[in-house]
Amino acid sequence: MSDLAGGSPGETSSAATVPSPSPAPPAEPDEAPQGLAADVAGGSRGWRSVVFPLLAVFTALVLGALLIIFTNPDSLNAWKSFFRAPVPALSTSWRVVRDSYSALFTGALGSPSEIARAIGSGDLAQIQSALYPLSETIVAATPLIFVGLSVALGFRAGLFNIGAEGQVNVGAIVGAAVGIWFPGLPGPIHLALMVMAAFLGGALWGWIPGVLKAKTGAHEVITTIMLNFIAVSLTLYVLRFAPFKQQAEPIAKPVRPAFPHLFGSSLRVNVGIFVAIGVAALVAWLLNRTTIGFEFRAVGSNPRAAQAAGMNPSRTTIVVMSLAGGLAGLAAAVQLGGVTPSLIPGFASGLGFTAIALALVGKGTPLGVVLAAFLFAMLQVGGRSMQAVTQTPIDIVVVIQALVIMFIAAPALIAAIYRIKSRRILGPQTFAKGWGE
Repeated sequence: MSDLAGGSPGETSSAATVPSPSPAPPAEPDEAPQGLAADVAGGSRGWRSVVFPLLAVFTALVLGALLIIFTNPDSLNAWKSFFRAPVPALSTSWRVVRDSYSALFTGALGSPSEIARAIGSGDLAQIQSALYPLSETIVAATPLIFVGLSVALGFRAGLFNIGAEGQVNVGAIVGAAVGIWFPGLPGPIHLALMVMAAFLGGALWGWIPGVLKAKTGAHEVITTIMLNFIAVSLTLYVLRFAPFKQQAEPIAKPVRPAFPHLFGSSLRVNVGIFVAIGVAALVAWLLNRTTIGFEFRAVGSNPRAAQAAGMNPSRTTIVVMSLAGGLAGLAAAVQLGGVTPSLIPGFASGLGFTAIALALVGKGTPLGVVLAAFLFAMLQVGGRSMQAVTQTPIDIVVVIQALVIMFIAAPALIAAIYRIKSRRILGPQTFAKGWGE
């Protein structure tokens, strides 16, 4: 009786002195006890985190197919007589879309039948030829993983790192300098030094906006964008001087160390992809299994609460921006040691803003960034093949990428299109704070 009445276990009371508790109001249909609600929400997030991106990609491909149909001359001519002959119009449209997407995916991943025949033949040249499209996709995805991780790490700490392009450029400057110097060093040591130098160069360029944010309150979006322009101009400037200058061309001397190729020199895929996946796993471990990662996420979720708990938001901001810059610098290292051994103008052109899309599509998680990087690399490499084989404009691929980003950024739209029952969102994940916060 005492427990039901709300007293302590040691107290005694009678029904005459203690009123009986009123019955609890019935729970709302969409509410559940906190523990059960958390479990249900966790399971819901699990399948939604897989299904929603897949539906977003599928929807983008469907809309892309419509664009292909109504921009292709053959299908347009067939649709002019649709009401007189609907079957030829539909069959022509299907053929155009099938050929375009077949060229897209075959150009990005290779033909399964050709790969099987090449492996069955045992001829190394045939195997390399069959694996060439997949090799190019992996090569394109490798730097995207690093720059995507750079922006995603900032998101998890509530920061907008818009400066990945500048950080890649500065990492390339420092890494190329080390890669050109020290000619007497053994190859593996020289490669390790170049990678470390590129990381430190990018970290320095990320440290600057981190300090400005922590000490002066300057918004990182503004400072990183401005530093992008400075880094690009700095790249053009250093190409005029030794050790970068090479005759009259604004192209630096090639670096000496290189990542080992996986399938011979005829394929460009190299060990850099394993470095990228290893770094992604390390970032996931850092965010989810360490005290530092918990501080990153806590500061990103609520800086005031984190500070009240004894954390230092200013120091966290500096560390996160430095690490984010270092990750972008690693993208420069894998490019210098893999496919672009010379520092050139436009070395990191477009990487920074692609990184933002990767972090958004990947939901700010390392695994999501890796998958998004391979998706974008497939569209990039396969788009060139699609244009060459079917004369489909490569701009269609850019539209498909934009549609994927739009649908992933708006899950409510996907839920409305496919009639997926919406749920109350429990504990939403915050990527980054708004302008006024």
